[in-house]
Order: sequence, then structure tokens, then C-alpha cells
Amino acid sequence: MAKLRLAASFGGGFDPPEMPKLASRAEELGYDSFWVSEGSGGDQFSLLTACALATKRVRLGTDISSVFIRSAPTIAMAAACVDTYSKGRFVLGLGSSHKVQVEGEHGLPYSKPLTRIKETMEIARALWRDGTASYKGEVFNIDHFGFAFKPYRKEIPIYLGAVFDKLMALSGQMAQGVILTKNTPERVREIRKIIAESAKTAGRKGSEVEITSLLTCYVTKDRKGAEAEVRQTIAYTCGFYPRYNRLIAESGFEEETAVVAEAWRRGDRERAAKLVTKEMVESFAIIGDAGECRERIAEHMDAGVDLPILTFRAWSAESKRRIGKTMEALAGR
Repeated sequence: MAKLRLAASFGGGFDPPEMPKLASRAEELGYDSFWVSEGSGGDQFSLLTACALATKRVRLGTDISSVFIRSAPTIAMAAACVDTYSKGRFVLGLGSSHKVQVEGEHGLPYSKPLTRIKETMEIARALWRDGTASYKGEVFNIDHFGFAFKPYRKEIPIYLGAVFDKLMALSGQMAQGVILTKNTPERVREIRKIIAESAKTAGRKGSEVEITSLLTCYVTKDRKGAEAEVRQTIAYTCGFYPRYNRLIAESGFEEETAVVAEAWRRGDRERAAKLVTKEMVESFAIIGDAGECRERIAEHMDAGVDLPILTFRAWSAESKRRIGKTMEALAGR
């Protein structure tokens, strides 16, 4: 099988000084891009600045940056700074995050997520292009904000983290890419059609929108250990995030997500993980030797994914070693 075009994403468990080393290693291995999730794993933009200074070729992106926890001008300014440090290698991944995070973890109000994303895009693009912006919208009412510096580029690619159809459609209309998560190849085929149709209505081609997908992947002989980590992740996903619970349920696991979420709500996290079925693990994670993993990744690409993004979270020293081996094995090293 030919070498796959791959990216890598890191979502927590690594200390900040480790991140530029990981980005440098990804570049050495030939990865297309290096992405940083936020949550509680560290400030994306400062981590990516360090990564920009440690690399020369690899693209750098946020997957995703929440439009609720920073103002639109602040997001635009942070993106422009990382783009400057990386000399034009930055991709701004935007999304709405989740109500349980925005309100429960940040203490901020959550409303009109689709509108807020759209207006954030318009404000950011005006600031990059013109250096100044005034805006009257449904969410934002900005008299004036201006950069006191010159951005490296007047246009920075924006990718949208989309879960359901409305944001998929907005991606087709306005974005340079879409970031998918927890999707099966069957669902990717549907998404490709939605993006193509929405792009056409906006006078664009569907091919103008790069479809990326976050894929949990383990190249390992320790299948049981990898499956245990996946079960923890899926239990957390079903129990904590109502939107992801719905996504997984609609993928054919309605009964399973209900019992997992109920155990999670009762505080029985161990039981919740045990209730995650083998079928759920196999649907939302790729585990095996390098050849098996490449074949599964290729299935997603055949379905319409342009760029698979291998997503990693470190649970332990052992999982860090497993991540390193996976990156190397799939890069063909």
C-alpha cells in the first residue's frame, strides 16, 4: 500500500515542553500537519507558537478552538500571531464546543452556536484582510477593533469542527475545510454529499473544502490495553457530552449509549467503560498491526476523507510509548 497522507492531533496528557518535540517528530516522519486540541490540555495558541518555532514544514492547526471562550477579535489576533511565527503554516479550526463545557467548565453563557461561528469567521477574515473591523450582527456588536501589527497573510484557512448537518452545510458554504470526529465510513459518504451540495449553493466546488477526520488509532500488539483506553474514552464521550452521545446513538448504538450514559451519570465510571461494547470499539477506533490500521484508514479515505488526523491522548507513560510507535509505524518508518 502506498504511503498515506496523515496528520496527528494531541488532546491532552502531555506537558507543554513535550508538544514542540512531538511536532518536530511529526515533521521528521513526514506528517502533513500537527493539530492541538484544547479542553484542559493547555492553551492551543501558545503551544502552537512553540511548535511553529520548532518546525519548518508541517502545517499547524487547532482542532478546535471554541468560539465561546475567546472573543472573535482575540481568536483572529491569536491566529494571526501563530501564522506569523509559522510563516504561513497555520490553520484555524473553529467550533462551538459543548454547552456542558462552556457553561459548566468556563461559566459562560451558551447560545446561537451556528450564528456565533459564522460571525466569528466574518470578523476574523475582515481583520486579517483589512487590519480593522466593525461589525453589527446577532451575536457580536463591535464598534471598532484594529490590529496594531501586520498579519503575515491576509487569508488564513478556516476549518470547522462539525458534528451534524447544519454545520456541515456551513462548512461547504464558507470554510476551507471540515474537521469530523467519531464518524464511520458510511457517515462520511453522507457528509461528502452534504458538503458538495451546500458548496454548490454558495457558488463553490465541494473540492474546495478539505474533509479531515479525527481517528483514534493504535498500532499495537496489546489489543486489550488499547481497547481498555478506547472504552474509557467512549464512556466519557457518551456520558459527558450530550451531542456526542446523540452522534454515536445515531450510528447504530442507541441502546448502548443510553446504558453507558446512565452508568456515567450515577458516577460509576468503571461500569460505564465496561458497558462499551466491542462493536462500539471497533466502529470508533482502529486497533491492530500497521497493515491492519492502514487498511482501516484507507476505508475512511475511500469514503471521502481527504486527510485522516490520528488523534492521541496520553493516559500513562505506556500510552505515550504506544503513541510514538503508532506515529512511526504509520509513517512507514
